[in-house]
Amino acid sequence: MRQNANLKTRVVSSLYVVTGATCVVLGVIGIFLPLLPTTPFLLLASACFMRGSPRLNHWLRHHPTFGPILDNWYQHRAVSSTVKRRGNIMIVCSFALSIFLVPLWWHKLMLLVMAMTLLFFFNRLAVIDKTMAVELVAEKQENQ
Repeated sequence: MRQNANLKTRVVSSLYVVTGATCVVLGVIGIFLPLLPTTPFLLLASACFMRGSPRLNHWLRHHPTFGPILDNWYQHRAVSSTVKRRGNIMIVCSFALSIFLVPLWWHKLMLLVMAMTLLFFFNRLAVIDKTMAVELVAEKQENQ
């Protein structure tokens, strides 16, 4: 009975690691492709790694590129103004291109509604400005 529980734990942990790794790959692709959002995939990867591999979670949280994005979210539930600006530009550009390319009017309408809904929710995310981030980093270093 104990072997079954141990095997089940290892299988579940492996599934979390595979899912997390897939999300990291999709997040990296999302840096270059406007249709894939980077931050949600990295957040999902971090959540999977927390459950499946603390070592990989540590690597992701301390990565020079991905770490600050995750820290902003975990500490402040906010994204940087740069991430928000890039996200808005990419959302508008990718949906505008899609609306231009589809031939049917109801597809265009559907895409327009999807874009407006996505922009509404995306722009509701809190923004952490650079001065606040610098102050928080300085405060964190003082407390160490």
